[in-house]
Amino acid sequence: MTELEIKQQICDIGKRIYDKGMVASNDGNISVKLGDNEFLCTPTGVSKGFMTPEYICKVDAEGRVIEANEGFRPSSEIKMHMRVYRERPDVMSVVHAHPLYATSFAIAGIPLTEPIMPEAVIALGEVPIAAYGTPSTEEIPDAVAPYLQSYDAVLLANHGALSFSDSLLNAYHKMESLEFYAQLLYQSKMLGGPKLLSEEQVLRLYEIRRQFGLKGKHPADRLS
Repeated sequence: MTELEIKQQICDIGKRIYDKGMVASNDGNISVKLGDNEFLCTPTGVSKGFMTPEYICKVDAEGRVIEANEGFRPSSEIKMHMRVYRERPDVMSVVHAHPLYATSFAIAGIPLTEPIMPEAVIALGEVPIAAYGTPSTEEIPDAVAPYLQSYDAVLLANHGALSFSDSLLNAYHKMESLEFYAQLLYQSKMLGGPKLLSEEQVLRLYEIRRQFGLKGKHPADRLS
């Protein structure tokens, strides 16, 4: 993909996140790695549902501006994105959003660890919660760092969710999957509580994931 095509894809994913109610107003941010010292990211103070390619900023590995059109500055959360790229060389894209159900679990301090359906177990395994940090500071990157080697998605206490993968589309899919997982878990609790998969069933699903050769980090890796 050309750089312009990647910028357009960022805009498309931003609109999808906005249309699905995963962000409100100017919330959320998206980034894509172009090279070791070049990254594209969404600007601060802009609705992710109404972006066009000229909105997108280019920064270096320290989050400093390389290119940005007048009136646009990189996301204030760029430090969080850069910590992910630094700790996970395999990651090519990071998505931060405030999906309703997942963020509700993050506010309640409840990680997504209950095995309730095969797809969630295979795709995510579990989604832990990183401790609360003040936005735009190093507190959030420091809180997220301990989970980066074991997971591809993390809840941010009292804040939202973070997902990351080897492409923008895959990073977005992980965000969509964790929100669907959170919604199913919430609604099953309203119906009296979910019937959890057994440990044996979970281990069989972990083995299926390994057979598929799926990329990224996952609890199944600890048992391989």
